[in-house]
Amino acid sequence: MNGIAHIQLSVNDAARCLPFWERFLNFLSMKTLIKSADTIYCIGSRTGILVRAAAPEHRATKFDQTRAGLHHFCFRARSNEDVVAVREFLRGEPDVKVLREPEVGPWAPGYYSILFEDPDGIRVEVNHVPGRGHFGPEGQLGGGKGPLGKLQGT
Repeated sequence: MNGIAHIQLSVNDAARCLPFWERFLNFLSMKTLIKSADTIYCIGSRTGILVRAAAPEHRATKFDQTRAGLHHFCFRARSNEDVVAVREFLRGEPDVKVLREPEVGPWAPGYYSILFEDPDGIRVEVNHVPGRGHFGPEGQLGGGKGPLGKLQGT
């Protein structure tokens, strides 16, 4: 495996979501490859994100992260400062709801992240984990207990 090639999202409100996603992905230094009235596809950092309007018969269905399917996805930042820069970018996005301000979390040694929802309610996280994370000496896969202790099944 060499990462995730692309993620495709379907949104109800293309008029609000597509411009947000293009601005956000361009802010993350991704380049717009495809752009139409119902689709935006940006690539960069070994990743592609395609966002398109949901089929008309499904547009009344709101995103629900507790249903089967996508819960959220997370971009990996290079530094804590990059996570803070994302927060600053989001201040200018009135249709975005920040759920968790940048903070240290318990998921891996040094885990620092922000969590927000796009205009349709799709949850997105941006995180930075210093060093080798779970593979480092403090991490669970590096021999340490990790910040959460041993996970179930390990």
